[in-house]
Parts: sequence; structure tokens; C-alpha cells
Amino acid sequence: MKKLGMIYEGKAKKVFKTDDENLFIVDYKDDATAFNGLKKGQISGKGAVNNVMANIIFQMLEKKGIPTHFVEQLSERETLVTAVKILPLEVIIRNVTAGSFSKRYGVEEGRVLARPILEFSYKNDELGDPLINDDHILALELATEEELEEVKRYSYIINDNLKEFFLEIGLKLVDFKVEFGKQMDGKIILADEISPDTCRLWDAVTNEKMDKDRFRRDLGNVEETYQEVLSRVQKKG
Repeated sequence: MKKLGMIYEGKAKKVFKTDDENLFIVDYKDDATAFNGLKKGQISGKGAVNNVMANIIFQMLEKKGIPTHFVEQLSERETLVTAVKILPLEVIIRNVTAGSFSKRYGVEEGRVLARPILEFSYKNDELGDPLINDDHILALELATEEELEEVKRYSYIINDNLKEFFLEIGLKLVDFKVEFGKQMDGKIILADEISPDTCRLWDAVTNEKMDKDRFRRDLGNVEETYQEVLSRVQKKG
């Protein structure tokens, strides 16, 4: 597989073309951002942690019936993936109150929600990724009604499986963000990553934060915490 020119660079990853139009190579970076890019830094080893962890979880989800973009891990930081056009939507599932949800609604952190909440945000850095609803998405033609229903269905299944997976390694899945892409044939599949960057994870016993909140809130031991999460995932995976 030949790696060709870069077609995209985001906050956490670079994406490269290959000599197969159906395949891309994703290269994970150590760059860290928070608060819509207002806070920037580096987390040593983050790229490798996120790449390896995402690949383990994607393969687990594939076995549960969720189609993903994962094809093959090429190195600690690089993975071969199915070429997709990313839907301009971030899907957030919340199981426990925390972060922006707590601030927005004046709810203390740590309250277990009566049911999972699914939120959409519009992927647009200049606008600060604003929250949008189904009517916005359909009116702006960001996705079709069928695609939206598929995304929702997959997201709830992902949530059920991730909660169980993480709890078995002593982690509570507070909330997480996922993204979906459309293959050339129109099929919707899970893309992007699932990692301490995109999941809010608390230790199931102590409620210690085991995710990017350690970077956001200057809690320290960021690199060590990422490595600890990966270690638990690898033992389970």
C-alpha cells in the first residue's frame, strides 16, 4: 500500500490518500486542543494511545454489528481505513452529567441520567461546533432522514457496548463523541476514533477522571492516565 499526499489535517490526525481510491491512511498526532481550540498543547504518546485503543474498540464493535472504517493497523500511529466522506455532524451520547452539559443546564457533575441523551453538533470550527437538532440537519441537508436514523441507531448500540466494555475494565463511560462517514456506495459507517480524547471516562471506584479532562482542567498526570487507559483496554481487548 503506497502512501500518497495528505488530504486533510485536523486537530488530532492527518489523513493521506493511497494508491487505492477506496483506502486512506490516518496518522494520529500528539497535539492536544480543548475549548474549541482555545487551549493547545502536546500530550506525549497520545497519538499512539489513541490509534491503538481506537483500533481495538472498532474491532470489538465490528463483532457487535457496527460497520467501521477500520481496515488494518500499520504502525503505532498509522492505520489503514476505508475512504469515507465524513458527515458534518458530531454525535454526543451522555450517560452521566458532566462538562458542557452540566454548565448549560446547571446540573451538578456526576448525576446518572434517567436515560442516555443523544445530541448533535454541527462540525464547524469557526462556529464553535454549535448544537443542532434533527430539523436543522434535514433542512440544511447535512444528512438524509434515512442516514440520520441509521446514525442514531448505531450510536445507541455503540453506547450499550462501550458502557459494558469499559465497566469490565473498571471505567465508567460518562459521555462520548463519535463521527460517521459515507462510503462511495452511500453506506454509513463509524469513522474517526474512540479514545480518551473523545470519551469522558471515570474510574468506576474512585470517579477519578481518566480522559482529556486531565488536560482541559490542568489535573496533571495526563500522559500516565492515557497510558493506563490503553493498558486496561489492551488487557480486555
